[in-house]
Amino acid sequence: MIDVIIIGAGTAGMTAAIYAAREGLDTLILEKKVYGGQIINSLKIENYPGFKEISGYEFATALYEQAVASGAKLSFEETVSVDKNEASNTFTVKTTANIYETRAVIIATGAEHRKLGVAKEDEMVGKGISYCATCDGAFFRGKDTAVVGGGNTALQDAIFLSDYCSKVYLIHRRDSYRGEERYVKQLEEKKNVELVKNAVVTGISGTDMLEEITVKFNDGTEKKIPVEGLFVAVGQMPDTKQFANVVQLDEGGYIIAGEDCKTNTEGVFVAGDCRTKDVRQLTTAASDGAVAALSAIHYLKLNN
Repeated sequence: MIDVIIIGAGTAGMTAAIYAAREGLDTLILEKKVYGGQIINSLKIENYPGFKEISGYEFATALYEQAVASGAKLSFEETVSVDKNEASNTFTVKTTANIYETRAVIIATGAEHRKLGVAKEDEMVGKGISYCATCDGAFFRGKDTAVVGGGNTALQDAIFLSDYCSKVYLIHRRDSYRGEERYVKQLEEKKNVELVKNAVVTGISGTDMLEEITVKFNDGTEKKIPVEGLFVAVGQMPDTKQFANVVQLDEGGYIIAGEDCKTNTEGVFVAGDCRTKDVRQLTTAASDGAVAALSAIHYLKLNN
């Protein structure tokens, strides 16, 4: 019987593992891909306290090494399901390779950014393409950039970037935005912002770094726009559907939990980007991991 299983080895999951293992709990992390989560692909991190500058790979590796040194174990297995055993008040966690029994579960599977599906998109991530303006916007000070999307995130990203960049193109496939009108009005008043409506990005060009994008309008015409940064804000997809039987999800698929990281099922906790929350950053992921682990520790002590 394992004390706590943590599903996901991103910042939230590995932080939770550090706290749980240091408490002396038998701690197992299950991860289907690679440790680190999305941040491992970032060339630079400059907004995490204590580090003036660090690469995503270095950050993730240091976190992994700390978790393992604390006593946590990591196994690369995809989690298929979690079921609660009401009689014993424990949980069965099934993966593609094994079946585990545990006293508590922390879900930290994160969320994946929706992509444009354009050639060279993956290749240019970290070389001009980003999915987080607040993370990477400062690297494009004085440069021309573009934001793709029509919701509040895209509008807020464009506003944020307009304070750094010489020019910001806001590209949306429709003629009106889904985001709040007050954000649209702010953008309309900014001289360095150009609203590009009824258009989608169909091409990405550049050798070592992003140099140009191609947009296609609804009438079939195309336009090439020279930019050094492209920020994609077309939504996220939380990796949570396999847990729908044990925790409550909102309409977007995020696991419903407050700042205490407790789900509607006692013994199951959630941390990081897959939780219902307004801010999704490295710092908030680490915070969630600590809170979820401490909540799990408290729960296990009460149910010892």
